[in-house]
Amino acid sequence: MINKNLQEYIEENIFPEYAKNEEGHQLTHIKYVIERSMKFASEVSDINYNMVYVIAAYHDIGHHIDAKRHEIISAEIMSQDENLKRFFNASELKIIKEAIEDHRASSTHEPRSIYGKIVSTADRNNTVEDCLMRTYTYGKAHTEGLSDEELFERAHTVLTKKFGENGYAKFYFEDEDYENFLKDIRKLLKDKAHYCDTQRKYIKKLKRDGLIK
Repeated sequence: MINKNLQEYIEENIFPEYAKNEEGHQLTHIKYVIERSMKFASEVSDINYNMVYVIAAYHDIGHHIDAKRHEIISAEIMSQDENLKRFFNASELKIIKEAIEDHRASSTHEPRSIYGKIVSTADRNNTVEDCLMRTYTYGKAHTEGLSDEELFERAHTVLTKKFGENGYAKFYFEDEDYENFLKDIRKLLKDKAHYCDTQRKYIKKLKRDGLIK
């Protein structure tokens, strides 16, 4: 399905770059987004799977440079990669760049192509545990001086804005896993104290198991 030479290039040259990101945006997340992207791409006719793969593979590569503008930086890094011209024409590379720019959940506009909708959808969390880990590691890396208790409260606010009843996170494909996740996270978010206690216990376990710092 994916060009073997393209896949080899990405795995050898792009994947290692994700070690520079905080835990929630490292390679485990990228592989999750790639897998989910392929799932949603299979529901679309006349889709270029190589393009889908590259969009997912590059979408967070600039996160460590500036998390608040990472979609723009990641798209620019991709567009400057001369090696991709071996696999795509100028029109395809333009669509790839735009899809990376459009993937962020907080974007004020709808993705400009089906490719952007695929990776944007694939980038959404679909487990409560993933939310608990990623909001904590992101907050710790990008908000200076907050205690763990303050990070838990911050995470509750962030997740309520994103996944609450009127949250900004958009989803462009039907997916039972995501619908079940929304029910679970919304139920948890209704009680702030219970949410913070749940995250506190989960983060403690992840630290004890050596999965996060």
